[in-house]
Amino acid sequence: MSPPGGRPPAAPEAGAPIGLSPARDRLVEAVQSALVSLGLEGAVPMQRPNRAEHGDWASPVALGLAKRAGRRPRDLAEDLAAAIRKDPPPHLEAVEVAGPGFLNFTLNASWLHEELARVVRAGVDGYACPDLGQGETVQIEFVSANPTGPLHMGNGWLASYGDSLARIMARCGYRVSREYYVNDTGGQMRRLGESLLARHRGEEPPQDGYHGDYLVELARSYDGPADVQAAGRWAAEQILASIRATLDRLDITFDEWKSQASIEEGGAVEETIALLSERGLVYEQGGALWLRSTAYGDTRDRVLRKSADKGGDYTYLAGDLAYHRDKFLLRGFDRVINVWGADHQGQVPSLLAGVEALGVERGRLEVEIGQMISLVEDGRSRHMSKRAGHFVTMDSVVERIGPEATRLLSLVSSIDQATTVDLGLLEKQNAENPVYYVQYAHARIASIGRVAAERGVRRRLISEVDLSLLTHEREEAVLRILSELPDTVVTACVERAPHKVTTWVRELAARFHGFYHDCYVMGEGVAEELTQARLWLVEGARVGLAIGLGLLGVEAPESM
Repeated sequence: MSPPGGRPPAAPEAGAPIGLSPARDRLVEAVQSALVSLGLEGAVPMQRPNRAEHGDWASPVALGLAKRAGRRPRDLAEDLAAAIRKDPPPHLEAVEVAGPGFLNFTLNASWLHEELARVVRAGVDGYACPDLGQGETVQIEFVSANPTGPLHMGNGWLASYGDSLARIMARCGYRVSREYYVNDTGGQMRRLGESLLARHRGEEPPQDGYHGDYLVELARSYDGPADVQAAGRWAAEQILASIRATLDRLDITFDEWKSQASIEEGGAVEETIALLSERGLVYEQGGALWLRSTAYGDTRDRVLRKSADKGGDYTYLAGDLAYHRDKFLLRGFDRVINVWGADHQGQVPSLLAGVEALGVERGRLEVEIGQMISLVEDGRSRHMSKRAGHFVTMDSVVERIGPEATRLLSLVSSIDQATTVDLGLLEKQNAENPVYYVQYAHARIASIGRVAAERGVRRRLISEVDLSLLTHEREEAVLRILSELPDTVVTACVERAPHKVTTWVRELAARFHGFYHDCYVMGEGVAEELTQARLWLVEGARVGLAIGLGLLGVEAPESM
């Protein structure tokens, strides 16, 4: 996923050890030694092959260095493979040359047993914690739904995305701050106030007002003045309180609730325009005030203040630039990530240009755009419109399928893909329901622990257990997916893609279900030593699920 606003930081430098896997690091060192023996040096990229028959790891190093070495890539790869075979790293079973010059490495199962020990020793707090951010401060602004109605599937679906991204980046060494920008000014507040007062009088709201039943309930409680602004502000406060409560149910909290009114009424807009003027980037034309945004890659210059005959108001862009000046130049965030809905796509180019015009380096602002959400119930699509009062509230979804299922469901696919949600499917208690399938895996892990306790089976220290007994294909499948978690966390962070973690969690659950079905952990016919090894495999799966689900903000049940 490549955000339209700014660029994500580059992936770790090829070949740079960041603690993803000791086995990987040893392979990198072996290739580097082979290069030295051939009189060469350079970075050694190492990646997971897409197909199992290509081995455990692969490197295109020969393709990248062949020209410098004056060699055909495949010939260079053959010489590297021969050098590695003479002094193989631990766990290496075979190194083969494939295609135009890829090095494919196949390891014996001992590397997976080593990785299992690493998983359980590091535990939930220590495994898969690559320090990509190195303390960089990041503000993630998400949800920011206008306080003119309850949080619904249209404007609240990306809430879990923003929160999960914050969790992932924090695990990867960033100092993360979550922010909700409260749009509590402008025409929408007037329309909200007019709608509330109309309901208070027992009348229908204006045609361009808000028609939802929630205003009927609010109107019954309103005892303030018949002033549009006062009524709008009061209603917004009540609605914002309900939004907070909904987000609390989803375990989503914010470090800052930033009021747009505090920005616009505190003189920040004027100060921002003055800064742009000092940089020679503001001019008047046709009675309006313009930003010379084309100087920073925008398709056209943008209006900051309308002409007098059009009201003379500042534009949304002027307010947004004042807000981002506050983020970057006053509060000093190194990076800002905005999570916006598809209806804001058109605002991205002007905002990027305007922020750069303020003196903020290109790439420090990212804008992630989420696509539309559609709801299917009983085989029929539901149309959602807050203004018309036609929507499905997030509260009703949480009440129907639970907070964990709501979060996991909203993180199944990339936000840049339009999503259709079938709530009926999520009420099925079977493998068709992706949420149930993952939660059931955790419940099975917990059940194994309970059975072991009932039978008096105690897990010995892992240093005293022979993990090499884990040779069944189902056991190996669980071990392999566990070993991929650090890479998955890195990818999810760099690509701003929490759904990568969801995919990994679902795959771990599927493989654990297969293990549970085919490999008895304890009981008649299972040797004690094998029981001990399998208990540690179960613990490794628990650690992996706990990390993955924690990054998604999902608490898994102990029983189902």
